[in-house]
Amino acid sequence: MGIPLTPDEQTCIGVVFGGPSAEHQISGASALAVIRGLRSDRFRPVAIGVGQDCRWRLLPAQTVRQAVARKADGPAIQDRPTVEGTEVELRRGGCLVAAEAPATVIERLDVVFPVMHGPFGEDGVLQGYLEALGVPYVGSGVVASGVGMDKVAMRRAFAAEGIPVAPGVWFTQRQWRIREDPLTLADGLPWPRFVKPASMGSSIGVSRVTGSAELIHAVEEAFRYDDVVLVEEGITGRELLCGVIGDADDAEASLPSELRVIGDFPDFAQKYLSTATTVTSPADVPADVTARVRELSVRAFRAIGGYGLARVDFLYDEAAGRLYAGEINTMPGFTARSMFARGWAATGVPYEQILDRLVDLAFARDTRRRDRARRSESAREAVR
Repeated sequence: MGIPLTPDEQTCIGVVFGGPSAEHQISGASALAVIRGLRSDRFRPVAIGVGQDCRWRLLPAQTVRQAVARKADGPAIQDRPTVEGTEVELRRGGCLVAAEAPATVIERLDVVFPVMHGPFGEDGVLQGYLEALGVPYVGSGVVASGVGMDKVAMRRAFAAEGIPVAPGVWFTQRQWRIREDPLTLADGLPWPRFVKPASMGSSIGVSRVTGSAELIHAVEEAFRYDDVVLVEEGITGRELLCGVIGDADDAEASLPSELRVIGDFPDFAQKYLSTATTVTSPADVPADVTARVRELSVRAFRAIGGYGLARVDFLYDEAAGRLYAGEINTMPGFTARSMFARGWAATGVPYEQILDRLVDLAFARDTRRRDRARRSESAREAVR
């Protein structure tokens, strides 16, 4: 650790979490881990919670300190702060103002770390807002976030780059409702099948089904979270997960981790409510499989135009020797116990260094944005 900087010299990071999605609580756990992991000699984190009503609240410093100091020994999802505090608004230049006194600047954020999972935060909505305000932020931009969140668009991007995915079909809620026999929409897929909302993460709304009656129920459950549903062939395989950090020109992948499944697939409870160790990092697979996972992960990252970070999830069919890309998460679970962090730790990159690099990438992109703006202004001046 270096000599602590003064508040004016430290980089002020707005760690934004919460939001109206079903992944609200998971986001809080990730945000608290980020705050704990940021180097105190370089960064000064400011916690901003977004409520289910989409109002932004600046958490009191004392509340954050107490949460950081709390021992994290239970399920990951329980170790999180509550959205409370002064209602605030973000303005251009990273100025954070009180909603009731907008003329008063409470904080000036140098960069935002949007630790948001699911719709509103991981789908390009928040990224577009930050772009419009000219505020640097960690992670993928508007387009990559949107494509990564939408499993149908993601599959199309993967197919264009020759990245293997499980056979599947998708349909809208209207198509399902007006079809005389909606089960025919998934004709041709063998059993079992996986049913998923097109735009949701953390296994929320996902079901494994073995027959028509289960399929109907699973589709209705998925429609609770999205108007588009994806039905995939239920490939039997090992769950391998791989982290990616970088940009389009210089991205690298971690060693893959394996998520061991209790039952048919890793559901929400296994991922966030259990204290059992279900992750092996690095995964115990042949060297050629490890190399293939890492290569496909970087290709998947580039296929959607990713930036900063992502986690790519695969199914490894050992019997057939085949890998299938399941999805890409542009803001994966970010606790130190999450698969993303564990994979990088096994690769030799500790959590603190991950955060350093992600913030550096955010500033590098913002520098390029400012350079483009200056060039555009110079070009306009030249033709006046």
